[in-house]
Amino acid sequence: METSLNSSLLDAAVAELAKLPGIGRKTALRLALHLLRKEPETAIALGTSIIDLRNGISYCRICHNISESDICPICADSRRDRQTVCVVENVKDVITIEGTHEHRGVYHVLGGLISPLDGISPSDLEIDSLVRRVREEDVKEVILALSPTMEGDTTSFYIYRKLSGMPVSVTVLARGLSIGNELEYTDELTLGRSILNRTPFNSNED
Repeated sequence: METSLNSSLLDAAVAELAKLPGIGRKTALRLALHLLRKEPETAIALGTSIIDLRNGISYCRICHNISESDICPICADSRRDRQTVCVVENVKDVITIEGTHEHRGVYHVLGGLISPLDGISPSDLEIDSLVRRVREEDVKEVILALSPTMEGDTTSFYIYRKLSGMPVSVTVLARGLSIGNELEYTDELTLGRSILNRTPFNSNED
């Protein structure tokens, strides 16, 4: 049973902060009290930025990355190689790969990985839109930059099967990545080398 903080306003703030990933009730209380100690402008600026974020951010209609307009800056950049599409699980992976400065192509964000145990099927992801993109655009290579986990490998195999028969090369990151690790926790040097040394997808890989 949670202890009342003797203030309904503080209780409400702590309850909302505690809903954030990785934030427990104690940390939420510490953050709320920190904001109370600051000038009112600090809390107002934080609240305004969160509201602006929620109202101003949408998703790119091409790659499904976050964007403040219909098309994200990466897809709109004429200097990017549109023939090379890097497929990632989520927006965090786009940010991680961009940090390596090794990918000159564009992206396609799936919005998750196939996971029957979690009730996530292929129809819940942006896989069909990827297939349409490959079919309708001049895509030469699809890089499957998914985490080397069971879910990541399952998703990679499914996409590979969906793209089979199309005139496109399907590659995966070099296995410099540790098996079972999520992409976002891989250091940029290792990830960058894995992109540069990517290999053709092998459906018989363990």
